Amino acid sequence: MQESLPVAERPRRPEWMKVRAPSASSSYFDVRKLLHGAHLNTICEEARCPNIAECWGRGTATFQILGDTCTRACRYCYVTSGRPTDPPDPLEPLRLAQAAKQMQLKHVVVTSVDRDDVPDKGAAHYAATIRAIHAKLPQSTIEVLTPDFLGVEAHALQTVLAARPDVFNHNIETVRRLHRRMRGGRASYDGALRLLRRAKELADYPVLTKSGIIVGLGETNDEVVETMRDLREHDVDVVTIGQYLQPSPKHATIDRWVHPDEFRWFREQGEALGFGSVFSGPLVRSSYRADEQRHAAATGRGAVAY
Repeated sequence: MQESLPVAERPRRPEWMKVRAPSASSSYFDVRKLLHGAHLNTICEEARCPNIAECWGRGTATFQILGDTCTRACRYCYVTSGRPTDPPDPLEPLRLAQAAKQMQLKHVVVTSVDRDDVPDKGAAHYAATIRAIHAKLPQSTIEVLTPDFLGVEAHALQTVLAARPDVFNHNIETVRRLHRRMRGGRASYDGALRLLRRAKELADYPVLTKSGIIVGLGETNDEVVETMRDLREHDVDVVTIGQYLQPSPKHATIDRWVHPDEFRWFREQGEALGFGSVFSGPLVRSSYRADEQRHAAATGRGAVAY
């Protein structure tokens, strides 16, 4: 196995992790007003994404369906965890599709909290959302970033894929050695891999599959490459790699700041493994410039570092 680059030193917050504040001249405030007015959640806000100013300033956002309370409590995630008090809102898919139309999105990204309290884990709600977007924006492509649908995987996948999203994403999040510690509960590294492979096998059309890795949780660079190799062996087309940011003192601590040169090295390893698209950089997140990720994989443009 090729030797990894040395890890970066660990300053308080390096220059390459600094982001701009929202610009009053951008679309940021228009997007915020539209989303809040439609009573829609976004992972941009719920997870404190560092790219919110850039993405909303470009007129894009990643919608979060099925409420704002997650039934899981991953050690790296800021989304509120607990017991949801309300069932899925049956009007949410229509409101989301209407907002996407007003935003004139050409690529719509939808994710969700985990809903282990719902019998189908939210699969039917995903399908209703996809169908609503297709109806409002028939020329747009759709990407879903789903939970693991633990216990109902096959049925849930069939339900979601019957609505024909263009990209099926499920994030593996971290390397095998750290997976159970960071995800907790019954979440499984191998289960995540199987879900991604089954999505490809069950689809009766050429769906792109995608997964994301966050680094800085205590993994080694070689373990990141091993995770990418596992994803490719399960026929995953697109991978994203970005720096972990500790959202609060109660969450997992940052092990290290990963240097941009290491992200470029990850990109090169991903290219060598044959991914259709590799987006690797300190501020990259799973849905960051998702339209470009899909386009890169579809056209064979390949890997990109940010």
